[in-house]
Amino acid sequence: MTAVHGSADARPSAAAPAGPLVAVEDLRVSFGAAEVVRGVSLSVAPGECVALVGESGSGKSVTARSLLGLAGPGAAVRAAAFSVAGRDALAFREPDWRRLRGSFAGLVLQDALGSLDPLRTAAAEIGEVLSVHGVVPRRARAARVLELLAAAGVPEPALRAGQRPHELSGGLRQRVLIASAVAAGPRLIIADEPTTALDVTVQARILRLLAERRAEGTALLLISHDLAVVASVADRVLVLRDGQVVEQGPTRDVLSSPAHPYTRSLLAAVPSAATRGARLSDGPPPPPRRPPGGDVPVLAATGLVRSHGPRRAVGGVSFALRPGETLGVVGESGSGKTTLARLVLGLLDPDAGEVTLHGRPWSGVRERARRPLRPSIQLVSQNPLDSFDPRHTVGRLVAEPLRLPRRERRARVLDLLERVGLPPGTAARHPRELSGGQRQRVAIARALGPRPAVLVCDEPVSALDVSVQAQVLDLLAELQAERGLAMLFISHDLGVVRHVSDRVLVMKDGEAVEEGDVEEVFLRPRHPYTRALVAAVPRLPPARPSRPAPSPSYDHPERSRTS
Repeated sequence: MTAVHGSADARPSAAAPAGPLVAVEDLRVSFGAAEVVRGVSLSVAPGECVALVGESGSGKSVTARSLLGLAGPGAAVRAAAFSVAGRDALAFREPDWRRLRGSFAGLVLQDALGSLDPLRTAAAEIGEVLSVHGVVPRRARAARVLELLAAAGVPEPALRAGQRPHELSGGLRQRVLIASAVAAGPRLIIADEPTTALDVTVQARILRLLAERRAEGTALLLISHDLAVVASVADRVLVLRDGQVVEQGPTRDVLSSPAHPYTRSLLAAVPSAATRGARLSDGPPPPPRRPPGGDVPVLAATGLVRSHGPRRAVGGVSFALRPGETLGVVGESGSGKTTLARLVLGLLDPDAGEVTLHGRPWSGVRERARRPLRPSIQLVSQNPLDSFDPRHTVGRLVAEPLRLPRRERRARVLDLLERVGLPPGTAARHPRELSGGQRQRVAIARALGPRPAVLVCDEPVSALDVSVQAQVLDLLAELQAERGLAMLFISHDLGVVRHVSDRVLVMKDGEAVEEGDVEEVFLRPRHPYTRALVAAVPRLPPARPSRPAPSPSYDHPERSRTS
């Protein structure tokens, strides 16, 4: 990383600064000729939470990482002024930044599985921070690790301390990462999408943990595309687009009365009960949905039971799905949602119970018997990049499930790509060359290829920012209206489930504790667990009349509305 301005011998001080913990004016970050952060100014004071919001590629993460000297290889960082811990950060060398990381500032990333060392236990991960920064004597380290895990809301900390990342759920991994980030008692926490992939109750626990740290005087810089989460924790918010701040101010003002058209478009894309049947992204009105119909369910499950060793992952779950209907499946991590999806897809056989597809046996039969029906049920997963062969082009990936002559297959691939809003040239590209939203569109095109009657959508939009999420949800709605697709839609985002679903199935500890019409379940939940889920959902502040747009706009974001 190259820094410009400042004296060469400055060193970070351990003393608490009198003003903001970190402040930067006119921050600019370039990679070669590309300037990805353009004129961002921000500060974070002790006990304050400042949020950065915007689409993927808006510069949020690069801005946040620059505050820790982690902008990336080849990054050129410039600023009119840049202070960290009360000293001139533009003069820091790499050893200075290393001393700050962990002790002054802790970093919590979205992908805990990628951030944690797969070969180390939770205790070793946290213990390294305690050792490097000399937080406690060696003999007291093990006890301190357990205290940190307990404080992060990790159940059975003595057991979890000895486990490696792959042995922990997503929520537990995220809490281990937070325990590691706060182990050295940092005065600043930078949290980059810390709750995006977590279910609503685990998300609520992590937000409470961060709130407790703030109450003790820790500052928080939060990067998130979840505007409801931002509304629940942030004091101030900066809205970024194309590396620039287009709007900023107190969170309630910006999110309830946005001044900039871009901010208004982000808020309009948030799915909720009020958006049911409406389009979330720009475009023509959605086609009218076909009412679910048919006397014979296209997919039915009866008394499904599946155990993994001594643990019952699914215990007696039943449901029926009609053509054109969407059944949402919600519940915490470990509730059995994904195991249920694997049973429905025929990737696992139940220990008891059965699945039927088009009224014919689907579970408990040989794969040869399933083969004629397999095109009828397809999967859209959370992370298509992990399920795609990285050596294959998009065209080959979409063509793979098609059973057509080569010439017809080529035309069919281009037709499918066009149907999901991708240009023909996408067929020659590889998945890693595409954005997250484009990869999800490829996954949908691949799933549509065999002309299925049922789509199993397992967290299909959880990793997408709000505007791309809106486009994907609109696309699924259009396809359902046109083709009468039935969808089993698994998600931890209750707002998304309420937007897309006709009915909802609530799972806890492998059992279906409640099922019914989506509005009835959300408005009048009967089971205590469902009530707890609904109560844990963060909410946006009520909308107020929008203020006039800031002027000038994108070219001079530093002059937009401020607090």
